[in-house]
Amino acid sequence: MSDHVFKSKYSVEEIESNFKDVDFFTGIKESLEKALAYEKGKASAETIARKRSLPDVDVKAEREAFDMTQKASADVLGVSKRTVEAWETGRNTPSPTAKRLIPDVSLNLT
Repeated sequence: MSDHVFKSKYSVEEIESNFKDVDFFTGIKESLEKALAYEKGKASAETIARKRSLPDVDVKAEREAFDMTQKASADVLGVSKRTVEAWETGRNTPSPTAKRLIPDVSLNLT
């Protein structure tokens, strides 16, 4: 099995710079605490619950734009090849997270 090589339009330095001041653990913890408070009906005034509507994504066109196979695309997105097939045929739609990731994948497997 060959190793995946990811290429991005951003340099390693730019990526590291973008995330240098991000404390992922604290952010996740705070978000989970807010979600739990909301679920219990004890959300603070600044907590906003809303359902975001994301535009539809043409999964096949995005995948082909990066010259990726369904398997490679599935590997990058952390889903199965069958999931990508289902998205492309319209049997299922990508989750909101996947909809955000698919156009930004700007990665190419070589």
